[in-house]
Amino acid sequence: MSGTQLTVTLSGGDTDDARAVVRALEGTFGAPDELPADENATVHTATFDGGTDVSPADSGAAGAERLSAPVTVTVQGAPEAVRRASDTLTRVFTARDDGAASGDQEQERQLLLVP
Repeated sequence: MSGTQLTVTLSGGDTDDARAVVRALEGTFGAPDELPADENATVHTATFDGGTDVSPADSGAAGAERLSAPVTVTVQGAPEAVRRASDTLTRVFTARDDGAASGDQEQERQLLLVP
């Protein structure tokens, strides 16, 4: 999956909730460009370069943090990256799939994560 980029956009919840979601994806994708930090932001974004190849047994966060409020997450990138991100988030958090859109080479999926 080297060279595949994944963009994650988060709304709802607070900065700590956004960080928890991004940290949950680190086991699958490695470290993001940066963790959400702006306490006043209502939308947070993180980008993963997808260069980390983690085995399925190692992916996801063990003992994931709890969310304080529902968080809407949109993941966008190559279909395989979007699938892996969706699988990780639904394994770590209680999630509802709110749909997907596909393009020629990219896919977008929206999930609602609930506390």
